Amino acid sequence: MSDLASNTSIILRLELAKTPGSFAEIAGAIGQAGGDIIAVDMIHAGKQSTTRDITVNLMGVPASEITDAIRHMPGVTLVNVSDPTFLAHLGGKIETQPKMPIKTREDLSKVYTPGVAKVCMAIHENPASAFSLTIKRNTVAVVSDGTAVLGLGDIGPEAAMPVMEGKAMLFKQLAGVDAFPLCLASKDTEEIIRTVKLLSPAFGGINLEDISSPRCFEIEERLKQELNIPVFHDDQHGTAVVLLAGLLNALKIVGKTTSDIRVVVTGIGAAGVSIVKMLLAAGVKHLIAVDREGALCRTRTYSNPMWSWIAERTNQGLKEGLLSDVIQGADVFIGVSRKGVLKLEDMKRMASDPIVFAMANPEPEIEPELAEPHVRVLATGRSDYPNQINNVLCFPGMFRGALDCRATTINEEMKLRAAWAIASVVSDNELTDQYIIPSIFNDKVVPAVRLAVIQAAIDTNVARRIPPEFRQVN
Repeated sequence: MSDLASNTSIILRLELAKTPGSFAEIAGAIGQAGGDIIAVDMIHAGKQSTTRDITVNLMGVPASEITDAIRHMPGVTLVNVSDPTFLAHLGGKIETQPKMPIKTREDLSKVYTPGVAKVCMAIHENPASAFSLTIKRNTVAVVSDGTAVLGLGDIGPEAAMPVMEGKAMLFKQLAGVDAFPLCLASKDTEEIIRTVKLLSPAFGGINLEDISSPRCFEIEERLKQELNIPVFHDDQHGTAVVLLAGLLNALKIVGKTTSDIRVVVTGIGAAGVSIVKMLLAAGVKHLIAVDREGALCRTRTYSNPMWSWIAERTNQGLKEGLLSDVIQGADVFIGVSRKGVLKLEDMKRMASDPIVFAMANPEPEIEPELAEPHVRVLATGRSDYPNQINNVLCFPGMFRGALDCRATTINEEMKLRAAWAIASVVSDNELTDQYIIPSIFNDKVVPAVRLAVIQAAIDTNVARRIPPEFRQVN
């Protein structure tokens, strides 16, 4: 079991001899080692001993300090140490369930043979009916090759599965969308594209996830061109949509507009590229993109075609140099790079009422405690600080809307309106510098995004179905 010290709690299964005060001694030893007992469960009681599960909050101390404190206590046997996170993953986190029971021959004939034959032929004669007669209308494939997983990097398709399963859970719980993880044993761009195309008849949408840059750009673009169902790389566009939602509300607080602000974006990978595109589409005119080679500028040549695209459309002043050279006077800093990129002295050189989105995970570009006294609005990618920029605010509602109107694609207008919808969930009365973005558990988010996405799809002629609630208006 890996690095128990990094977890917040552990479960100790102990066999205790029945002697007076034995449990009190154990509780004292755990407390002395720095742990906090938060639950005790009786597993077995015998004449000579009892077996108990003790859940301990580690309070930041390594698990080994807790286990060492009790391992050699007389009358105590440490049977097992469990990690609650691992327990939640045993056997995987999702399963399939039939929508109706099969109890009689008639039931069997309707869902399988012979009744299913006429449904098959109906789809054969009209392939579009697969959206109404199969799981296609409500099912998304979550596709990854495991090359850019969270902050873990290239860990392979098997190790990526827990993340994709978790994403499938969020799809279902938040938006009622059935999703299935497909982790592919290939890093070859053409092979991945071909595989997804071959699998696509079973799905109403494709959610690409944790595919490394720059391959992710070509994979998504090609699939969007060659499939007639929505394809959405969440690491790119989900991040950009939620970032824009937060920025729109942050600008309300400081009284600035997208057309006037000066923005610096650092970390021009998958998310960074999409953020730049989204900001330009939202009306930002003064933007500098910075990566490891410094500020992207059209006076230079880049091997990465996306960097060349960005360089041609940003940095109108042709500024060159590192982040510290170009951040002077910036209204907004957006980071999707790595820990420590933004220095305090550089942040102090930003414009008045600076807005800082330090979204590197798990360690932001600048320590929030260090930055907070010097910024007007601060956002991160972490849940333990205010204003978390989390993709979960986007993709469930985005696909719910796209599936409900049977969109052929997810276009820029749909993404822009999703951002406005997320921002609108925070009312003017609620809006503060500590609350610019709704919680992922806010049940108003998915319906708002869904409605915005469907309307945008209808307006841009990519909807193949008009949901009933839109027929009276349109």
